[in-house]
Amino acid sequence: MTIYVLDASVAAKWFLSPKDEELTAEALGLLRKYSQREVSFMIPDLFWVEIASVFRKAIRLARFDEGSARNAFTYLENCDLPAYSSTVLFHRAFEIAMRHNQSIYDSMYVALAVQSQAPLITADERLANSLAARFPVKWLGAV
Repeated sequence: MTIYVLDASVAAKWFLSPKDEELTAEALGLLRKYSQREVSFMIPDLFWVEIASVFRKAIRLARFDEGSARNAFTYLENCDLPAYSSTVLFHRAFEIAMRHNQSIYDSMYVALAVQSQAPLITADERLANSLAARFPVKWLGAV
């Protein structure tokens, strides 16, 4: 079974309208593999803040509604994704952010990928392009 560090950018595509999102089919394909136990996911605890932020922005832009966001949270909570504390990751994340000119938020996911030796799967093509040569980062469009 393949284990991935799941970026909130991928999980959000499971719930947001495909007309507003690129790579929805790829994200849903990954979710099907998860449902069939072909892959599993782990997350930094920051994931919950990021997914809530994505949903809030989508609600503000009238691309999503509160009830759907609450249902999505329930679904994700029921996935029982192993979450790793930012406290354990922040030193490495800070180093990655500083050396590779990345945000601390993105670097937390990369730090978990390095620590766990599981690739980060992200819908952020810019992040994948800038770090894939040095770190286990995979772009959703290439999976």
